[in-house]
Amino acid sequence: MKIIDSTLQPQIDSTLDVARVRADFPILKLQVEGKPLVYLDNAASSQMPQPVIDRLVRYQTSQHANINRGVHYLSETATAEYEAVRRKLQRFINAREDREVIFTSGTTDSINLVMHGYGRKFIGAGDEIILTTLEHHSNIVPWQMLAEEKGARIRVVPINDAGELLIDEYEKLFNERTKFVGVMHVSNALGTVNPIREMIAFAHARGVPVLVDGAQAAPHMKVDVQDLDCDFYAFSGHKMCGPTGIGILYGKAEFLERMQPFKGGGDMILSVTFERTTYNSIPHKFEAGTPPIAAAIGLGAAVDYLSNVGIDAIAAYEVELLTYATEQMRQIPGVRIIGTAAKKTAVLSFEMAGVHPHDVGTLLNQEGVAVRTGHHCVQPVMLRLKVPATTRASFAFYNTMAEVDTFIAGIRTVQKIFI
Repeated sequence: MKIIDSTLQPQIDSTLDVARVRADFPILKLQVEGKPLVYLDNAASSQMPQPVIDRLVRYQTSQHANINRGVHYLSETATAEYEAVRRKLQRFINAREDREVIFTSGTTDSINLVMHGYGRKFIGAGDEIILTTLEHHSNIVPWQMLAEEKGARIRVVPINDAGELLIDEYEKLFNERTKFVGVMHVSNALGTVNPIREMIAFAHARGVPVLVDGAQAAPHMKVDVQDLDCDFYAFSGHKMCGPTGIGILYGKAEFLERMQPFKGGGDMILSVTFERTTYNSIPHKFEAGTPPIAAAIGLGAAVDYLSNVGIDAIAAYEVELLTYATEQMRQIPGVRIIGTAAKKTAVLSFEMAGVHPHDVGTLLNQEGVAVRTGHHCVQPVMLRLKVPATTRASFAFYNTMAEVDTFIAGIRTVQKIFI
């Protein structure tokens, strides 16, 4: 069994003024069931700091208009702000060109764009698509749709009991029919950090393009798409302190230029007659209709905020939170951590003997603690690990060690009630 460790845990000063950071998040002052909110559902959606909220309000109150084509002040202002965010995202992920950054409604939309724009054009009958057992449903279902339509086949990389990909098995899946690889950077259910750099290099040596689902990576670690050499990278704004309804698809220009549009209408065209439509250049070819202008501008503010706090400092501090929570959890009899990979981000999934995860989540809520329960849209993972569901605590840089203590105390309270 070969497991490659490609992304070292941060070995840097993790000093972070958490109290100052928390002051930027008004929702953290909320009381739930008469107790201070302990928000540990960050893998589902993170909270929004005041600078992002303020930026959204400023756009809506002094800059709002539809973008492109308008020659009046507000339209030109909104267009300039929207395109400035594209350049900001280019720098954030180190894309070569800003035209390689496509605005979408989220990670799911980004993956569907690739499936329709690339997959339906270049994948055919008998071709094979490699996915992994860890994938979120949003990186499984679109490819199943394509496989059914085209007569293609999906091959799946297995995992071990710790929730780590078996890389030797991944390599064995490749053959002359392999046409595409889809892999998540970080598991949303287990926190596993996959060795995507090595996986991409192996695929590229065989001429196979790779899409990376980065929804759980972009908020928690530095992402450099040129260093990874991925062909596509998808992530969402609402998981990185930004608004909902906005996401990013990065694609290498040579791939985007060859792809067919996913949606039609609006600025994705250069000219239209009833006989023929000429499509716009990238990135506009993939941004049909009125885009999520306000949300994009909010995402730009979120990128500024995360960059000012420091992605490396965020990553290191979240590892400290995870390490502390894991140590505390292991001291509780009858609780089993699900997902024990050597390389993890700040996700702690577990099951409690004799207690359904929904009951755990309900009782923790009475303590003011917000966690996620269920299959986390990764039912193949649950099936492989032989658990119907888990309780998941996911940490962010605005959480504290004291909140971890409250969470652990809540787990012990649940045990006292049921056991």
